[in-house]
Amino acid sequence: MIEVTNLNFTYPGNKNPTLYDLNFSVGNGEIFGFLGPSGAGKSTTQNILIGILKNYEGSVKIRGEEIRKTTPDFYEHLGVAFEFPNFYSKFTALENLQYFASMYSGETENLKDLLEMVGLLSDADTRVSAFSKGMRMRLNFCRAFLNHPELVFLDEPTAGLDPVNARKIREIILQKKAEGLTVFLTTHNMEVADTLCDRVGFIVNGKIVLVDSPRALKLHDGKKIVRVEYQENGTMQISDFPLETLGQEEEFLKLLHSVNIETIHTQEASLEDVFIKTTGQQLR
Repeated sequence: MIEVTNLNFTYPGNKNPTLYDLNFSVGNGEIFGFLGPSGAGKSTTQNILIGILKNYEGSVKIRGEEIRKTTPDFYEHLGVAFEFPNFYSKFTALENLQYFASMYSGETENLKDLLEMVGLLSDADTRVSAFSKGMRMRLNFCRAFLNHPELVFLDEPTAGLDPVNARKIREIILQKKAEGLTVFLTTHNMEVADTLCDRVGFIVNGKIVLVDSPRALKLHDGKKIVRVEYQENGTMQISDFPLETLGQEEEFLKLLHSVNIETIHTQEASLEDVFIKTTGQQLR
């Protein structure tokens, strides 16, 4: 679905490139997470992929078509939800979707079905000026699916949402993937990336430094240790055991039969740990 080869980009007037020799691909039906600290080049890359920036070097193909050569028909197959929703505040939610749907030449989704999908059907006739940030984000999410897209770009899709609605959005994304949709996901939320993405790519200072599945990254950076937390003589105790020889560890087997165990966990790294190690920066 996406094939990026030797991509370089420099903004007019700048001496140094913003993107250096990027190479990555996104398969059909894949959810690909694009992660990196602020200023790393995520937005620039996304703007090239959706055709806003065309004066790049290298090759960027979507559905086998070079982006710089695309026609307006290109957008009939693409959905985009930017991080900061932009709607006509004096229009209702339904009127906004009707307006944006009118820009497509092909068949669009049933608008009320989209609103129901994100829990906004009862607010269909409410002006967007009265919407909270979370409601605007959910309406923004709807807009990305108006045109039955094959590829959707989602930028921080759960930002500003309460836990219930954030979970609903994640479930919808997984359902769309099951239906064959390809998703390019940009986020700082490592839980979202870990839960949703088949693979993630880390960009640092305009360069791709790492691409792999969240599971593989966490296992690679984790410790092959099992940590046991248990109560003994009224106090909490912690013991660590090597994972490879766990079945032969006499002390571990003794604990299983003799104390009140509260938790047992392997000590794999979190995706946030990998992010900080790879980028050298905290999440913000």
